[in-house]
Amino acid sequence: MGWSSTASGAATLGSAGAMGYDGETVHPVGSQLLWGDPDPLWAVGDWRPDEVRVIKADAQNRIAVLGTCGATDEELRLGLFTARGGALRHLTAWSGSYTAVVQVGRRVTVCGDLAGARPVFHSPWAGGTAYATAALPLADLIEANLDYGHLAALLAAPDVPAAVHDSTPYEGVRRIPPGHALILRTGAREVAGYEQVASLAVAAPSADPDSAVDAVRDALVEAVRARLSAPRHVPDIDPGPVPGMGPAERRAARGMPVPGIGADLSGGPASGTLALLAAGLPGMPGTVLGHGTGAGERLLAVTFNDLAVGGREAELQRAGTLAANPRLHHVVVTGGEETLPYADLDGPLTDEPGPSLISAARHRARLAAGSADHFTGYGARQVLDAHPARLADLLMDRKRRHLVRPVAALAKADGSVMVPARVYGAARRLARTPYRAGVESLAERLLRRRFDDPGGAVGASLAALTWARPGPAARWLTGEALAEVSVLLQGSANRSGVGPGQRPGDYRARAVLARHAADLRVLEQAAEIRSQRLHAPFLDNQVVRACRDLPEALRVQPGARAAILRTVLEGAGVTDLPPGWGAPSHASSAAATRTGLRVAADDLISLFATPLLAQAGLVEARVVRKALRSAAAGEPLPLDGLADLVSLELWLRRLLSRRGTCWTGTPARARAVPAGVRPMRGALASGA
Repeated sequence: MGWSSTASGAATLGSAGAMGYDGETVHPVGSQLLWGDPDPLWAVGDWRPDEVRVIKADAQNRIAVLGTCGATDEELRLGLFTARGGALRHLTAWSGSYTAVVQVGRRVTVCGDLAGARPVFHSPWAGGTAYATAALPLADLIEANLDYGHLAALLAAPDVPAAVHDSTPYEGVRRIPPGHALILRTGAREVAGYEQVASLAVAAPSADPDSAVDAVRDALVEAVRARLSAPRHVPDIDPGPVPGMGPAERRAARGMPVPGIGADLSGGPASGTLALLAAGLPGMPGTVLGHGTGAGERLLAVTFNDLAVGGREAELQRAGTLAANPRLHHVVVTGGEETLPYADLDGPLTDEPGPSLISAARHRARLAAGSADHFTGYGARQVLDAHPARLADLLMDRKRRHLVRPVAALAKADGSVMVPARVYGAARRLARTPYRAGVESLAERLLRRRFDDPGGAVGASLAALTWARPGPAARWLTGEALAEVSVLLQGSANRSGVGPGQRPGDYRARAVLARHAADLRVLEQAAEIRSQRLHAPFLDNQVVRACRDLPEALRVQPGARAAILRTVLEGAGVTDLPPGWGAPSHASSAAATRTGLRVAADDLISLFATPLLAQAGLVEARVVRKALRSAAAGEPLPLDGLADLVSLELWLRRLLSRRGTCWTGTPARARAVPAGVRPMRGALASGA
């Protein structure tokens, strides 16, 4: 967190803080000063010593890297010298997951990541610009009220960048888009992209599939190695025995992770790949000797077994087979109804809302048995799989023959001979539809309340073959809220230079990745275990880049993700995979969500007795209560839309019930949303 201002601005900047509007000195709570005036920078929060590095060339030229970064100090120094000329991309090309801040004279550059898992926010304040990697501290600083237009867009069109744009839930706090950097010059701000995007006019050169997969393997190996080579973290020492409890049970009961490094092992290809890579790389991957289970340096592999809902027996069996590896120490965490989605809705306030709030307790139960550094497979599906809209990209590049296998797989799943013609026709229409027309079509659909219910894999694929489509919760919004989002969309379409400059499939895939990465960030905060770090290597910049270079023709084939990860493991020397490895399984998670909704139906209906969302004019309470009853009774309603509604209502309640602020030295009024949720009939546009 930091800020930049003019020398004669309204705030007097210094190493101890800043003079606010009323003369009070303010600085972030729990902060560590990295450098002082005139443009101070703090590391705020629970950072390990090795996660914060500052390299100085002189008093006015320095670089700070926060997070896990595989660059050496010398590489950081060279990166600083290169950045003095204005180059940015190399600052994002080291292995790991981190945020880089470079100061060259009075110019400060803050680089966001490609996925959006490590975002950057900014806000004007006291004659300059404050920036941070979290939005809530900035909202406290400027006493921001809620941005109701943004909240409406989160429900009506969460995967459409034109609707959400650069806004946040707080008025006046803006987000840097993925793949961009914030550049500050004596308080003046500029947002610049550092990554090339696929051109809509010229087809990209055809990449060699083998070399592209090799690049993914190299990037993943380097991402894992960056974590393994970091200093090992040992949480607080276990205070002592408890009758009837073993060491692992004591740690879980006290919220303490196992010292060392571990990984999820769900039986799926993504987590299995990371676990096997981490266990197989040279070095000592697992728990620290003398601290923990006595398993020595074996990698701790954690599998979650849902006893309340079946359907994952094959995956659990594959996880057990993989865990027979002598370098893995397998732990199975069981959960009943108490770990279903919606079962436990109490939790900490997160920086932003996200649908993962409804299942945070479920993830916390698994992570409590994990390691101090814990690998997860989040993001693999979004960076490796083909969004259905990529079929239109293939048509634009005149690669029709590569549509045969994915369309045949859809036809087999649906059992209809009409599927190929329908899918081809939809892909052809999308390939010929300009971006502006696609956004205007969505604005019209929201105004007319046209919400289709796609059925099955074919229906979902056909619905996704468009530039933009309504979110699953849009059907339950008020007409006023939908009209507000429609106005936002029309305004974005009318701006000069409209259009993403990308192919529709690539554009949709980037938007879905950003949405997933933002929700993972919410999950990290909501399910946080003290002294634990979650690592998602698939969202690292270099891994995302390598995956984007995969040929479309390879990506769209059925089972492509499992085949790519199998090749990655083979290249790393892992060949003995269990039968059925990589088989998709979505039914069990949907069944758990529906079961959890049914069990918690009464609590959810009580939650929406007098909801804040209704007070804000976004929904009508009786409409949501009716939808919850219907879904609990088994009607085929979009469960992810209900998750969006419930999680946003939970987040609003936690935000308004918080006490205190993110800043010291501030008056009691210096807090986000000082006015609360006001009745917003006819006034939604205030935050637009």
